[in-house]
Amino acid sequence: MIGVVGAGAFGTALAIALARDGRSVTLWARDIGNMTQTRRNPRLPDISLPDRIIVTQDMADIAASGTVLLATPAQSLRSVLAANAAQLDGKPLVACCKGIDLETLIGPAATIRQVLPDATPAILTGPSFAADIARGLPTALTLACADDTAGQNLQQQLSTNTLRLYRTTDTIGAELGGALKNVIAIACGVAIGANLGDSARAALMTRGFAEMQRLAQALGAEPQTLVGLSGFGDLALTCTSPLSRNYRFGLAIGAGTSIDPAMTVEGAATSRAINRLAQERGIDLPVCLAVAALTRGEISVDTALRGLLSRPLKEE
Repeated sequence: MIGVVGAGAFGTALAIALARDGRSVTLWARDIGNMTQTRRNPRLPDISLPDRIIVTQDMADIAASGTVLLATPAQSLRSVLAANAAQLDGKPLVACCKGIDLETLIGPAATIRQVLPDATPAILTGPSFAADIARGLPTALTLACADDTAGQNLQQQLSTNTLRLYRTTDTIGAELGGALKNVIAIACGVAIGANLGDSARAALMTRGFAEMQRLAQALGAEPQTLVGLSGFGDLALTCTSPLSRNYRFGLAIGAGTSIDPAMTVEGAATSRAINRLAQERGIDLPVCLAVAALTRGEISVDTALRGLLSRPLKEE
């Protein structure tokens, strides 16, 4: 039995993919609405939940599971873990969120270890949209676990006919790639929303990727991790598709239109965490810092653009 904590679009999509491939899945949410009756999640309204999925509001049902996928937003992961530590302690835990905690400036794997010191957490991340996974479209992700034996077991358990998992022991690189690309996706959305053109987006993707590598390596990531699925792969997807919430958020900023306040935009909080990390460590991250200022409403798009274009010329 696999437990999934968090019935948002991504958590539900993972549950659907695993159940469709023959696994029994328990899907937990604070509010399940009428999902047990309709067998549909409003986040994925066109896709029915397979019979192998049990929908629940009772964390005791998750406690009866083996492996648990944590598909809550990154900024609420700590509180979910702390509130349910007794039910989750001792289980293989796989974080499926992307972000850096605003209070502690650490990623999901380190957050799990702080709350549950005996845990050996894994990270599931990479280029994917929930709707694609739920529809059974081919998707490749990175599964990162510091314990390679545990990682191999999880890789076998969580791979399906359409969901292909590649393994690494670099949890730092995997989680930072997934978190930082959201910030660059916002920047690219701003560029397109402000009609700056595809060439500007390409420049932001490229220079933004350099910033991702710079910060990740400073924090202990392996360089090759960032050029894989969890870094470059995820960057390519989220910087070019309106299906990305972070990209759409940037589009709205660039175009000066309203933003849905109910939409979870992990990159906005992550940009602010990066701002603090960059200042503490003296790391030059101009694109990320411009995004942080934009999301806080401290500067305009024109001011951000002038700031980036006025930087000193240098070698690539």
